[in-house]
Amino acid sequence: MPESFNSGTEFGFWLRGRAKKFRHKHNATARAHFYSVAFWTRSPTAAEGTIINSFHSLKKSIMVVTSTNIRKHTIAEVELIYKSTVKPSQRPKVTSSRHAYEVLLESWDIGKIEFIEQFKILLMNNANRVLGIYEVSTGGVAGTIADPKVIFSAALKANASGIILAHNHPSGNIKPSTTDVGQTSKIINGGEVLEIRILDHLIVTPDGYYSFKDEGLI
Repeated sequence: MPESFNSGTEFGFWLRGRAKKFRHKHNATARAHFYSVAFWTRSPTAAEGTIINSFHSLKKSIMVVTSTNIRKHTIAEVELIYKSTVKPSQRPKVTSSRHAYEVLLESWDIGKIEFIEQFKILLMNNANRVLGIYEVSTGGVAGTIADPKVIFSAALKANASGIILAHNHPSGNIKPSTTDVGQTSKIINGGEVLEIRILDHLIVTPDGYYSFKDEGLI
């Protein structure tokens, strides 16, 4: 560092160059220049003191940014948010399997109900009002997958207290298969662990429905 400057302005230009080098390089040479300013033997003028203080602040901010950005691991931040555009008073209250069937049928794609199998769920609150409907999967003519992880992920995100399961049979036959019964039992067991009730499971067709609850299977 030069021993003297003709003016505060000249000193400012010199220090600005050191700060720029420190900011972009952050190497040993830049740090040495900084400490040469910090331990300068001649008492600085008021203008020079202001610039030195600014340089101190710059160094601290650079060190904070540098220490924050240098990390060994990159971790995603998970945020759970549930938003509804439907007012609580406008949510339909399901009081029977017939009412649940009507709510489901309104939201079902009529062009697919007799074509391919789909699995959907009604997410319910403690007052048996519908928080929302979620399509779990779409399969083929003979079946579809009801993944419990997907079902309960939706229920937890909506903060649902209960679930009504539903899927259609393109054939029009409303009787449950052995697979239907086994799947339902598996999902009920998962709900018991999470304290989310499986209120019913409906097999839906355009002409009618089958209720596991009404038939004593839940």
